[in-house]
Amino acid sequence: MIKILAAGVLAAVVGLVSAAWAFNCPVVIKQAEDMLKKAEGKPNADTKPLIDEAKKYLTEAKAHHENAKTKRDHGDAVRKAKFALALAEEAVTLQTP
Repeated sequence: MIKILAAGVLAAVVGLVSAAWAFNCPVVIKQAEDMLKKAEGKPNADTKPLIDEAKKYLTEAKAHHENAKTKRDHGDAVRKAKFALALAEEAVTLQTP
């Protein structure tokens, strides 16, 4: 009985987490956009490639989100938006004296 209950709870949690991915895309995309704007404020030779790659990933993230038909598509959008965010954060860090 306990195993059945635990399996049911696990299935419910997985379902909620999967649903959260679909609604998380715009939030992560917005975070990446904001960080990218900050990174574009003071570009230099070291940060320019990072900024360009972040823009590429952000464009791909938006496309995955807009054309999403499955949870996997939303997951791809979130992953690429997080890549863009990380690259933009690195650029901002490198710009700081």
